[in-house]
Amino acid sequence: MENWLYANQTIIIKSSVSVIAIFVIILIYSRIFGLRTFAKMTSIDFATTIAMGSIFADVIGSIDYSILKGGVALFLIILLQTLYSFFIRKSSTFQNVATNTPILLMRDGTVLHQNLSKANVSISDLYAKLREANVIEFSEVRAVVFEVTGDISVLHTRGDEPLAEELLEGVKN
Repeated sequence: MENWLYANQTIIIKSSVSVIAIFVIILIYSRIFGLRTFAKMTSIDFATTIAMGSIFADVIGSIDYSILKGGVALFLIILLQTLYSFFIRKSSTFQNVATNTPILLMRDGTVLHQNLSKANVSISDLYAKLREANVIEFSEVRAVVFEVTGDISVLHTRGDEPLAEELLEGVKN
């Protein structure tokens, strides 16, 4: 039976070197490719972050997964994310085809039940996000947006301050 508390020195050394090497590789790539590397602005960004974590874990935890293989895989994933982001910025056609649109779930204190259904969000999920944002009354809510990342943004105020319409640009009603 395998001993779960101890490992031989070779495995410990390989794991330690792998952690340091892949960490340095990620630092270098994040400096080369910029802050967007770890952003969660789109679903692709989120998937990229998950994939990077998976590769990191494979390199550290698997004897058969080389540091070079992990470094190349990380490079290709980050490169594809960077190219995706570039084409999103440069081509509105690509942006329309490749990205989702944020959906308005609430406007001026009114729940938009049809949009909740489209977004597959329950009323209890919405209420949880309102509580999380410290909303006391529905009348405080100017807008609730289901973002393309899966996050829910709650825009609210305690007064009669109007919402800047630019904040809802590109949001599906």
